[in-house]
Amino acid sequence: MVKSSARGEKPGTPPEKQQRQPRLVGADRVLATLVEVAKNPDGIALDDLARQLDSPKSTVHRALSSLRRAGLATQQEHGHYELGDEFLRLAFAFHAARPEHLRVQPALEALAKHFGETAHYAVLDGPEVVYRAKVDPPTGAIRLTSVIGGRNPAHCTAVGKLLLAHTHRTDSEVEAWAQGVDLVASTPHSITTIADLTAELDQIRNQGFAVDAEENEEGINCLAIPAPAPSPAATPGAISVSALRYRMPLNALIEQLPKIREIVGA
Repeated sequence: MVKSSARGEKPGTPPEKQQRQPRLVGADRVLATLVEVAKNPDGIALDDLARQLDSPKSTVHRALSSLRRAGLATQQEHGHYELGDEFLRLAFAFHAARPEHLRVQPALEALAKHFGETAHYAVLDGPEVVYRAKVDPPTGAIRLTSVIGGRNPAHCTAVGKLLLAHTHRTDSEVEAWAQGVDLVASTPHSITTIADLTAELDQIRNQGFAVDAEENEEGINCLAIPAPAPSPAATPGAISVSALRYRMPLNALIEQLPKIREIVGA
């Protein structure tokens, strides 16, 4: 949520609330309203929006009016608000036109079809990975909950660990990165110490691939390799295959590494 502290809170607002949630103003309020509407695909009422944003209904209504004029939000028949078609058009057009999306999409589709599992493309953003492309298998498989634009902790994912190993080449660089990161355990299998993380990243550099052995989600194994880059200056990316453990144990997934590299062209 985008916030501004340019103006103070209402008189009588508890000090802890003033510090935690400054009042939204101007463009910040419009953007925060857009984000909150996006969190509610079934629509959200004005009263609920005002409560979520901790703002008067009149000011939230003005923000909604701005979004509606731009086509970024629309009002349903029963009064709830949802994202507008123009927002969806812009988002999908931007995603479809990304050079990286066009570059990796055929490989992701081939991986999903060949293995009957989900394939991802992700980049590193600080302590997290962002999924910029995803392809589910065409038939006969359970779909994972990951979404394009979704995030996961880098230290718990195969794509994240692979990219960390690529961008942080020494133990001291890894330790400096980890100082500002809470190595939270997503599952009982997650790495939670700097020593374990540096050791694993060192192994990844030597072997050229990374695995997630149910570290991000129980029952899901994952193997990641570097995505081919069009130039040395391009943002590093990783391609992965995520498989249900009962269908493809980790050892079986690792055995498929040559085929994964062949399909990706790595």
